Amino acid sequence: MDQAAKPADKHIVERANLCLSLIQSAGRIALDGFRRRDTDEIAMKGSQDFLTETDAAVEEHLRAGIAAALPGDEFLGEETGGSVTGRSVWVVDPIDGTANFARRIPHFCISVAYVRDGITEIGAVFSPATDELWFARRGMGASCNGQPIHVAGTRTFAAACLELGWNNRRPQQEYLSVLNRLLDHGANVRRGASGALGLVYVADGRSDGYAELHMNAWDCLAGLLLVEEAGGRVSDLPEDGLSNGGAVLAVVPALAPEISASTGIPLASHSNSTDRARMIA
Repeated sequence: MDQAAKPADKHIVERANLCLSLIQSAGRIALDGFRRRDTDEIAMKGSQDFLTETDAAVEEHLRAGIAAALPGDEFLGEETGGSVTGRSVWVVDPIDGTANFARRIPHFCISVAYVRDGITEIGAVFSPATDELWFARRGMGASCNGQPIHVAGTRTFAAACLELGWNNRRPQQEYLSVLNRLLDHGANVRRGASGALGLVYVADGRSDGYAELHMNAWDCLAGLLLVEEAGGRVSDLPEDGLSNGGAVLAVVPALAPEISASTGIPLASHSNSTDRARMIA
């Protein structure tokens, strides 16, 4: 092993272990809130943008746990924000799929990513309602509940099942145009209302692609790493993506060029996915 790499490896391993511990304890808070939903106060941040007491409780649990263990690391959360000025940043969505959560639909999750020097090194997504934990370290592959996962081998649109996310940050007509193009290819298109779960479903082969014309970093960083490590093709967020988000695409390799063209979302030029897809094939 390269001696120069050891300090960086130790740095990542420490944070990977912390991530796994914290996201599971945060999941217990989320599941408790889901089960007692009648007492969880719901507020609106905007059109179709929900906020519950559980969002705040989960985010505070994660923020406090990271601050106690790693006081020098920065934290960027969906609900409480944070400044991103250094090289070591945690990016957190406490409840992705809050509209589902608020309506007693068990399709929601917690998403945690660790970013070092602008590169996502760790990604974890936990679905408390189904007790599924997806996890990836850059260069180490992806897993669900400790078992390796990989993207589907789908090669034709006639067999493809895609998910298209939607929000009010881009004009409705743009989404309708993308939807029409995907349907014209012959694909099945659905929407589950949790972008983070939409991405991990690509990683573990349940879907063949996920696209959204704008996602915030806390919604997508963990899922994008999982797809990449599972052998899929992904888009890049723009340089200011941590602050402002951007368009997101994750897709099985065989359909990547056509779906990129249909959505207008460029694929990343640098990726582990080609080598991983070759190993999986």
